[in-house]
Amino acid sequence: MKPLSHDTLRGNWATLLLATDKQGKIDFSRQSDEIDILIASKPNGIYSNGTAGEFYSQNRDEFIRISQLLAEKCEAAGTAFQIGASHPCAQESLARLELVRDLKPGAIQVILPDWFPVNDREAVRFLTTMAEEADGIPLVLYNPPHAKRELTPAEWAMLKRHVPGLIGVKTNDKNSSPEWYEQVASHTTGLAVFVPGHHLATGVRLGAAGAYSNVACLNPFAAQRWYELMLTDMAAALELEGRIQQFMERCITPFIVRMKYPNHACDRFMALVGGWANVGSTLRWPYDSIPDSHVEEVRQQARQIIPEFLNL
Repeated sequence: MKPLSHDTLRGNWATLLLATDKQGKIDFSRQSDEIDILIASKPNGIYSNGTAGEFYSQNRDEFIRISQLLAEKCEAAGTAFQIGASHPCAQESLARLELVRDLKPGAIQVILPDWFPVNDREAVRFLTTMAEEADGIPLVLYNPPHAKRELTPAEWAMLKRHVPGLIGVKTNDKNSSPEWYEQVASHTTGLAVFVPGHHLATGVRLGAAGAYSNVACLNPFAAQRWYELMLTDMAAALELEGRIQQFMERCITPFIVRMKYPNHACDRFMALVGGWANVGSTLRWPYDSIPDSHVEEVRQQARQIIPEFLNL
């Protein structure tokens, strides 16, 4: 796979969810089927081992098996892919990168070491080593909302100056004001900025490159159609974004805010609501999973609010 650049890293990237049985054990047969469906949705790319892929829970054998499966299928189909080498431990993140660099993903996603927040010097030291060991494969920094240190656009620019191999940043949905996008425009030369999936139309309108999409968890086919709509009819895409956010606020956010389920439980739950892949409902131990009993109620609401995503 040809390495990505900040210019070619664009669009709707589909999330590879971890496929598990009722005990939380990985089901590689269903994992394979999921990849086939994601490829069929013709996304701008697929990425593995993000939060929804439960990267933190995998041992090395599981990690390399998932990475190889994704690489083989995407290479055969001509689909762009990225592999997440993230881990809270810097040494394990480096080891994962070394395990997958020969698979030649378009980029490798990483988080900053997360047990204790890093300072600027430590962040540069970490990313410099990762870039050197990536041997020409570019890096994308994932800075999720629960990170010990949430970076500003100016801090992204500082990291980019020290680490030229850094080509993109995945950010969170706390920062979506026009003023924040002005900072992005001022500080992110050479970086593709990715916003949360349910903010993608606004993000594209204001200069974001794309999304590692939570919306694709609900329906990857509809998520790709929505991104393509942004390129031809932004007004219609923004109207749909408003309804997507209405669905998220009414049907998904209460699981996080009121019932205290983890964010990635909602990603998996949305796949169940969308019904496009048999990934199972169970997060790996010890995390809570949203019970299947909520699926039909939320599915009925989704049909009313965003029927474009429930057309299976």
